[in-house]
Amino acid sequence: MKLVSIVGARPQFIKAAVLSRALRREHREVLVHTGQHYDEPMSRVFFQELDMPEPDHYLGVGSGTHGEQTGRMLERIEEVLLRERPDWALVYGDTNSTLAGALAAAKLDIRLAHVEAGLRSGDRRLPEELNRIVADHCSDLLFCPTVTAVENLKREGITKGVHPVGDVMYDSLLQHLPVAEEKSDVLARLGVSPGAYYLATIHRAANADDPARLGAVLQGLRRLDGPVVFPVHPRTRKAAEAASLALSDGLMAVDPVGYLDMLVLEKNARCILTDSGGVQKEAFLLAVPCVTLREETEWPETLENGWNTLAGTDPERMAGAAMRPAPLTPPARCFGDGRAAERIVKALEDDPSQR
Repeated sequence: MKLVSIVGARPQFIKAAVLSRALRREHREVLVHTGQHYDEPMSRVFFQELDMPEPDHYLGVGSGTHGEQTGRMLERIEEVLLRERPDWALVYGDTNSTLAGALAAAKLDIRLAHVEAGLRSGDRRLPEELNRIVADHCSDLLFCPTVTAVENLKREGITKGVHPVGDVMYDSLLQHLPVAEEKSDVLARLGVSPGAYYLATIHRAANADDPARLGAVLQGLRRLDGPVVFPVHPRTRKAAEAASLALSDGLMAVDPVGYLDMLVLEKNARCILTDSGGVQKEAFLLAVPCVTLREETEWPETLENGWNTLAGTDPERMAGAAMRPAPLTPPARCFGDGRAAERIVKALEDDPSQR
């Protein structure tokens, strides 16, 4: 088989790295990087740490409004697909790269597979939610990380081509955590001790681009009773500077960190505060309490037994949830067994279109 994998943002690099290794044992993969994330700490460092092959096509789309960015991606992805004529196009997650890749493949009648299909937060005001829905309804094969995702698709009338394979990010965590613990010195570099700091990430438009919400989040972080390690997303830094909001006042505001450093920071944090779906899930898998800076989540499994708490951006709710004792009941095993990539490859091979 010949497959085109379309990625553009750091969570997609993590997912694609695991699947790419499994695919390339027997098949030809063409890797397309849209350039949605283009900063060194948000892009190239992930390719290096994950030992990913260099992209065959770098589209250099860069930033812009949702319409501008998606439009440029759609045009350039279409050109690649027309040139490569793959058996499959693969898209990952819920970014604008996912949406553009799904639309381009569907319009060219190229079979489409969506990795991490079926996630729903229930809030259609979120760009990510719209991207998920469109990608799922365009896809021929839908690879679901959880039983909940399968049920979400069923409610929307999607039952054909649905495969509950488990979560490729769990595959990645199992593969890379031992490497991270051996190689990363991030705790020493930052001068923090295991279990004695909080970890915070903010990048979603609803939080980062709204000065009132961003200010409230920063206020909540400053109420915590310990050091707060805060790798600052470029979008968040730019928005804070525009709104004259100080990031380093009382916080350990650092540049974005690579994947291996992030795994070590997550594993050793007392609690994680984030608006990232992927970080919520990694916290759950690592049995680290999490506070989600949103009123909804696409990962409802993480709320089980109090491992994740939805706190929005209210400073009091944030701080109260983060400083609570950790749950006594271990997190449930609901994201597979670390073999999602193998199942995805088999489902692609077994599809009737390949016979």
